Amino acid sequence: MQLIQETPDLSAYLAADDAIDHEHPVVRETAARLAKGAVDSYAYARAAFEFVRDAVPHSQDSGDLRVTWRASDVLEQGTGICYAKAHALAALLRAEDIPTALCYQRFEVLHGLVAVRFNGAWHRQDPRGNKPGVDAQFSLDGERLAFVPDLESNEMDYPVLYAEPHPVVLDALKAARDRPHLWQTLPTAL
Repeated sequence: MQLIQETPDLSAYLAADDAIDHEHPVVRETAARLAKGAVDSYAYARAAFEFVRDAVPHSQDSGDLRVTWRASDVLEQGTGICYAKAHALAALLRAEDIPTALCYQRFEVLHGLVAVRFNGAWHRQDPRGNKPGVDAQFSLDGERLAFVPDLESNEMDYPVLYAEPHPVVLDALKAARDRPHLWQTLPTAL
């Protein structure tokens, strides 16, 4: 699939915003801790991915009812659904000057993930969190995502790489009282 930048300005994929608040002390401290053990930006990106995938449980898997949407809140509270975990990973990567985009897939509802830019190309990564039947891995050599859309079932990959969270996603997260409420209002398309 050909990935399409929403904006040609690569600096937009390094910017901070309300959701990807990579200048927040919690994000900066986490990034600094992860960077200590990394020999280069690739090793850091893998470490950040594995940290968000493994150390921040997907709230549905853990039964956590809280809804987070801001990267710093995801890291501080240690919970989030796919969109929120994507925001956290994007913030950690951008904190270390690695261009990172937000991207989406459509199943029954939208699924959020990120794309990182290495060697002049974008590579999608899915920090959702592994569980039985889900084995997402960090990879620049072929995608190892949590889910693969079934095109015959009207599922799809959206090719656009967003610099900021898509408004329908962010609005749903911000409006949710708790995860059960969010589950009733999850967006089904962009």
